[in-house]
Amino acid sequence: MDSRLKRYMGRIGISVLLLSVIMLSAWSYYGSIPQGPYQLVYPANFGNRINIPEDNPTTQQGVYLGRMLFYETRLSATNKLSCASCHKQEKAFSDDRDFSLGVDFVPTTRNSMSLANLLWTRKFFWDGRVTGLEEQAVIPLTNPHEMGQSLSTSAKKLSDVTEYPVLFKAVYGDETINGNRIVKAIAQFERTLISANSRYDQYLRKAYQPTTDELKGIELFERSPQPDKGIRGANCGQCHGGVKTYNELFHNNGLDSVPIDNGIQDITGLASDKARFKVPTLRNIALTAPYMHDGRFKTLAEVVDHYSDHIKESASLSTFIRGESNEVGGKTLKLLPQEKKQIIAFLNMLTDSTFINDPRFSDPRKMISKSKH
Repeated sequence: MDSRLKRYMGRIGISVLLLSVIMLSAWSYYGSIPQGPYQLVYPANFGNRINIPEDNPTTQQGVYLGRMLFYETRLSATNKLSCASCHKQEKAFSDDRDFSLGVDFVPTTRNSMSLANLLWTRKFFWDGRVTGLEEQAVIPLTNPHEMGQSLSTSAKKLSDVTEYPVLFKAVYGDETINGNRIVKAIAQFERTLISANSRYDQYLRKAYQPTTDELKGIELFERSPQPDKGIRGANCGQCHGGVKTYNELFHNNGLDSVPIDNGIQDITGLASDKARFKVPTLRNIALTAPYMHDGRFKTLAEVVDHYSDHIKESASLSTFIRGESNEVGGKTLKLLPQEKKQIIAFLNMLTDSTFINDPRFSDPRKMISKSKH
């Protein structure tokens, strides 16, 4: 055999061997991923009105792939941003900026919301524009001012990474990578982001005894004021009621008399919807500053002051807020300084340290890196 042909054949053999080693390495990392249905664990008092599409059941392998993709910077046009860039685990999967910065460094138009307890959610974004996590995921991935890349481009980039065809096959039965499968996997992971072990949860299951201020804060939070009967309240439970501190409601909460942002009015076209925004969960609220759709409040004290003393009147102001006061004939709540502190004491009870430190929700690449050392 010609010496040049031998060298050529030798290089082919080495290439095949290297490819085999790479594929075996991929299987060693990802071939042992647990298979089968994923057990979603949550307290009975959270209720079973969960939202999982029939065509995207939650599986262990699907959640793992979604977790990989949640932290995957190749899904952005610059290969520098991932979903986790604007939804940080230590911030209960929210952002600490007023407005997040996308691939072009143009700020988003609204504050990034926490991703906690989306399993029970049906309408997403501050204006409720989409009705499912799969549909929700498409928008930040493809928005030119966020991750800025088409799903087809993302699929092509992932196809060129050794481990992804293996993972997609484990989840979907073949190695095809496309946009639909990408968003489905991300949605599967996001449904597992359940926060249910705060001191408040421990109190509800009789495993924690709140302080006097925390107990008073719970009472004020849940109660509406009745000044003619001498009953004081903060009126929070009207919108943030229930153990999840979340009702799927949209309200104008009196931020501005002449709103700059129309909220869901831009979706519905109704004058009565002007400046109405989604009521966010208060779970981990002490970690998710800044607050409101525009991040205008930097502290919980500012938020409580707003509801107590600075509600702005407008035609679409929520009826849950209008006219509520702890004083007979009062125009605002008029909470006492001590009451404000007590409400904040309760809000701090909603911090779930296990949630923000749970390794099941962290970047799996870092977990692999740690396991090597």
